[in-house]
Amino acid sequence: MKSDPIQELDALVSRMMDGQLSEPGGDRLNQLLDESPAAVKRYLELLDNHEALCAIYPGEVFAESLADLPSDALAVRRPGSLDATSDGGGFRSVRWFAIAASLMIAVGMAGYFLGAGRDEAAVANSDVDASEQTIVGHATLRRSADLQWSIGSVSYREGDILPDGRLQFDEGIAEIDFFCGATLIVEGPAELDVQSDWAVHVHQGRLRANVPPAARGFVVTAADAEIIDLGTEFALDVTSESARVEVIDGEVELRGGEHDGDHLLTGQQQWLRGTRRSDSFDNLSNLGDVARRRDSADALRLSEWKVSVEDTAQDPRLIAYYPIAMKQDDRVVRNAAASGDQRDGTMVGPVMKTQGRFGAGSSGLEFDRIGARVRTRIDGQFSALTFSTWVRLDSLDHVYNALFMSDGYETGEVHWQIRNDGRMMFSVMVDDTQDVRVKERFGKTVVRDAGLHRVYFTPPIWDIAQSGQWFHLAAVFDPEQRLVTQYVNGQQVSSEAIVDKFFIDKLQIGAAEIGNWGQPFRDTPWFAVRNLNGVIDEMAIYSQPLNADEIHRLYEWGKPLGY
Repeated sequence: MKSDPIQELDALVSRMMDGQLSEPGGDRLNQLLDESPAAVKRYLELLDNHEALCAIYPGEVFAESLADLPSDALAVRRPGSLDATSDGGGFRSVRWFAIAASLMIAVGMAGYFLGAGRDEAAVANSDVDASEQTIVGHATLRRSADLQWSIGSVSYREGDILPDGRLQFDEGIAEIDFFCGATLIVEGPAELDVQSDWAVHVHQGRLRANVPPAARGFVVTAADAEIIDLGTEFALDVTSESARVEVIDGEVELRGGEHDGDHLLTGQQQWLRGTRRSDSFDNLSNLGDVARRRDSADALRLSEWKVSVEDTAQDPRLIAYYPIAMKQDDRVVRNAAASGDQRDGTMVGPVMKTQGRFGAGSSGLEFDRIGARVRTRIDGQFSALTFSTWVRLDSLDHVYNALFMSDGYETGEVHWQIRNDGRMMFSVMVDDTQDVRVKERFGKTVVRDAGLHRVYFTPPIWDIAQSGQWFHLAAVFDPEQRLVTQYVNGQQVSSEAIVDKFFIDKLQIGAAEIGNWGQPFRDTPWFAVRNLNGVIDEMAIYSQPLNADEIHRLYEWGKPLGY
């Protein structure tokens, strides 16, 4: 009976991962990868599954998937191999050119190298799933100032995608960008229905509409009329008794109602409903007004937060505290806790300082380039741990996206990350000496694990529609209560028992990184790509488990405007 090539490949890769693949086996693996794009795809899946549970630590490092290889890579070696000609039954390197050639076929001859994408034609010619992510919406809440959403209405945060439906707020200003290019500055109290990329119905409120040429034809409905923009800026005031429109610059056409067919030019106005009044639009907010009000509110919020920083820093339970949002001029990320400058962090690589969650007066650290990281060292042994951070997530590009990672993964050390499916994950190595075989949690492959450890997952907490938003994340490892509890924006999202098999009450951190994981003591040049594509602007680590009220208090003290 003819063997199934995929089953044969599974067996060969399994032996490779265990360091038991012979030279003839290596030749056969090369042959399968040369001959079949499907084999290459399966090979990548197996390596990704292996990486999912085989955390890399000093003494056992290898390239986890071809996506992590640099363009000049020559081989994928088994764990522990020193070179391609080592004795003792060593596995001959899987040839890079064979993998690359097969991969080029698999993706329709698209370029495949670190950071490269595939164009539509390449995807169309491959066996890769070509489905795209989709989200629902017609506009974005770009910016706001002093916004108070009405009781019972749906509330939105800056950066949220706005679907069709009702927006209602009692006071404040909202700057709304429609996907067609039109921008509305809306003053509360206001009530409007988003209808499409090109249309909105206003029930109540004062607004200024700026419609560039690309958005010509944008429609605002009020009273019984449609206001059709012809490339202009106009103002609208709608109450339950009256409605009027005035052209600030350009031209609009009215359709429907008693003014059907009328055109208004710069400086002209029309009452669509109710009694004419003498008041004007002179004090109607514009883009500059929104920016000034928002900057003022951000500055006030930042000053309030700085007061809370002083209180937080005095907590004797703090192991380390990095209030990054306070502007700094050097590469030192200062530890504000009483533990002192021995636990300061150091910016390494292309870490970029950027705006923090409190606007222009605050700062954050952006880790979106591969080498970006903050290095620190926290010696000692701890009976419990609580991690708390404010983070802006722009995307989840990698299988794992680092928040805080001990350098290695030795007994008692911790890793805190976000998986690419949006799940937050906190893990602790229980015994790094054990040889453990497990089934990969999100797949079917049995792999050799790095040791006895446990990963505590949350449900998905993030999706692409929340890109660019700030989140407060917290993880509490409490051996006394035998619980691992995780929080998002002050609310518990998961709680999992620490069972006897995974119980450990002697925790350590040692050398560690914020926003990445470089494993500087590895035996090979390969390293996992886990830099966070986003910004961190505050992180605190406690030696005791914080309770739900304390976590919520940290969120309330630190939340930016609009939360």
